[in-house]
Amino acid sequence: MAVLGKKEIEKAIHDGVIEFSPSLDGFQLQPNAVDLRLGWGFYIPKNWGMAPEGRIAVRPDHLQAGFTKENFTFIELSPGQYFEVLPSEHVLVSTLEKITLNAGDIIAILHPRSSMIRRGLVIESGVVDVFYAGTLIIPIFNGTNHVIRLYPGERCYQLVFERLESSISREEAGIHGIASAKYAGTTANNSDARRDSDEEVVFLKSGDIDGLKKHFLIKPQSAHEQE
Repeated sequence: MAVLGKKEIEKAIHDGVIEFSPSLDGFQLQPNAVDLRLGWGFYIPKNWGMAPEGRIAVRPDHLQAGFTKENFTFIELSPGQYFEVLPSEHVLVSTLEKITLNAGDIIAILHPRSSMIRRGLVIESGVVDVFYAGTLIIPIFNGTNHVIRLYPGERCYQLVFERLESSISREEAGIHGIASAKYAGTTANNSDARRDSDEEVVFLKSGDIDGLKKHFLIKPQSAHEQE
């Protein structure tokens, strides 16, 4: 696996192998990465709600269907507005750019920019899979005891592109494990967390992990199948 440098990234963009919408500007292209900008969309987890018995704490079960719509508030800012992350608050933030990978041998690794970490933000890394198309949704946590202000358009994340040793097809890329990819086609206002496959969840909720392993056992390929 090899990391793409600035020249390879520029060529991949020129050839349509890697696409960004909106297009990159001069601040974003780095020697061996691309800086991504903070988008307009923010998801804020709800920690309380109203029930017949009164105000109650929200304790979402992430294996239950429909929990995402019930337990997140989506906020879309307008030009000139900013977003303040409260102390110890966890939010999900969209990227400004939609990323499209059009090759079967290129993935990207998402890293936080060090300038954001120094402000006290805990920003998670992640993998952008082969043939992915959509915005990226980044979990951000304010690890300080003060408010941290974010402005849409700030460069918050860095994408490092890597070339796989062998290519895979678009159909293969659409399957994660034995299920379809959950976040393909993500947009800023349709990007909350989505639960895993029902086939897996039923085993998890029953605690039958041994049964899960046996039922979905990966069988070694024969030499004939590998050719």
